[in-house]
Amino acid sequence: MDLLALIGLIAVLYYLVYMIWPWFLDCDLNLAFHEKFGKSISCLRGKVIWITGASSGIGENLAYVLAEAGCKLILSARRESELERVKANCLQRNKNLTSSDIEVLVLDICDINSHESAFNRIINKFGKLDILVNNAGRSQRALWEKIDLAVDKDMFNLNVFSQLALSRLVAEYFFRVGEGHFVVTSSLAGVAAAPFSATYCATKYALHGYYSTFVIEKMDKNVSVTIVCPGATRTNFLVEAYTEKLDEKYNENVQDSENKVSAKRCATLMGIAIANKLSEVWISKPVVLQLYYLRIYYPNLGAWISKLLGTRYLLHLRDDKTKLKQEQ
Repeated sequence: MDLLALIGLIAVLYYLVYMIWPWFLDCDLNLAFHEKFGKSISCLRGKVIWITGASSGIGENLAYVLAEAGCKLILSARRESELERVKANCLQRNKNLTSSDIEVLVLDICDINSHESAFNRIINKFGKLDILVNNAGRSQRALWEKIDLAVDKDMFNLNVFSQLALSRLVAEYFFRVGEGHFVVTSSLAGVAAAPFSATYCATKYALHGYYSTFVIEKMDKNVSVTIVCPGATRTNFLVEAYTEKLDEKYNENVQDSENKVSAKRCATLMGIAIANKLSEVWISKPVVLQLYYLRIYYPNLGAWISKLLGTRYLLHLRDDKTKLKQEQ
């Protein structure tokens, strides 16, 4: 076999692997490889990790995964009672942790003026911060043309600018101590757009832009960035999701289905990504995962298949419905 034939065979095998293997996975190939052969989450033992949006959903479940690994945690959100509940559950999951190992730090992430005092409180108590998990944020369900501009501004303040302000504050500390790690909860909707979530998609695209630029600029710094892109998960994120109106919540429970990854599984995969300092990971059930592979790596084919499936089918994959609540 000559060299060109060998190269062609390798290329064919490579693309076949990417077409076949993801049908048996709930995450991208790189993350699946590191789950089996990479560092375990236990390597994070003793790390001081600050999680925003820790009172529910993925943030809550990530707290449990990291507590089981023996991490020291700072749990932030607006609801103190929910944070105390998460803390109690963390302590139950790892009897080696003490109450002082987990700090409940009530924080409105949009109150940028409170960031510095919150950060100083962490350093004063733990003496360091190893990892910042930017997990706070809200989703959206709305028709593109009906979204009030006030919603766009409010969502960008919450999903992007507040996280960016906190990260810039923490980045100065990471540069000073010579190491650090940012973890960003994005979404597959930030990789390729999803229907009926225009502002949400835009905020997630923005996060990719900001943190990808950070990586390029700071290659000489020992500061890692992990962008986590979940697809549909079994959490109640739609209850708090934005609509097209500023003072309105979508207020609908998420339907359980085979198309959704459990919050626990998502958090476990997220922990593996953090432990191995992976740059970007995708977490989703196979059908959605394959669609995203097509849309990113075979854009012409992906666009054709998406059009063939139709907008309502894509919504069904995401929410197990073919209509928005506003249309019912």
